[in-house]
Amino acid sequence: MFQPGAFWNGRKYHLDKMSLRELVHAYFAYPAIQIYLLLGILSGTAAVWWASSAAPLIVAAAAAVLLYPLVWYLLHRFVLHGSFLYKMRWSAALWKRIHFDHHRDPRDLRVLFGSLVNTLPTIIIVTVPLGWAIGGRSAAAAALPAGLITTCVYEFCHCIQHLAYEPKNAFLKRIKRLHLAHHFHNETGNFGITNFFWDRVLGTFYGHPREMPKSATVFNLGYAEEAAQRWPYVARLTEDWGQPRRPRRAGGAAA
Repeated sequence: MFQPGAFWNGRKYHLDKMSLRELVHAYFAYPAIQIYLLLGILSGTAAVWWASSAAPLIVAAAAAVLLYPLVWYLLHRFVLHGSFLYKMRWSAALWKRIHFDHHRDPRDLRVLFGSLVNTLPTIIIVTVPLGWAIGGRSAAAAALPAGLITTCVYEFCHCIQHLAYEPKNAFLKRIKRLHLAHHFHNETGNFGITNFFWDRVLGTFYGHPREMPKSATVFNLGYAEEAAQRWPYVARLTEDWGQPRRPRRAGGAAA
């Protein structure tokens, strides 16, 4: 009998050594993705069952999809790239898991996916009240799967961006180039994943590395020796702390 996550137990996944087919297999075997899809189906079914009209469902789902890029931008820029989480003992492990480890090694698929226990509550908090305000419980139940499916799309595109694979699609090729600049050139810009609208609006977009100086903190998000001495919580949780790191782009080219 298939057990969710069994494909992942004890395995290592490095995107610079995986094919697109292997990525698809790993993606759909990941427990969080399975849960997002299952909850999306259940919530969408409930929305249709409760609805007396299709209009509020459509409006709520569309609103959730449109709001998602702004929510992601704000969380990515001010929470994941902020310093306050690593300064507190109780949140240091959370920050390490959800973003520090990903920037230290962008090829590691295990820390690329969002942590379910943090991501799912965030999706619910953002989408359910929005849908409820638009049309009650049926619209809330429609907004939730819209947020869940959008998350799945973002997660897959994020995987593609770090995979040793050159997309043929112009859109995928463009967002991969912009996201890799965030990881390997300057992490203070290009906070979007598939949508860089809010980067443009809020002044953090750059289309080419020559538009921004090379960042010295692109792999550690500013958590280096000085910060670790003052707030040692993340360093204590990092087995290879202090060892020189030079992450490589997916595909093997040194950053």
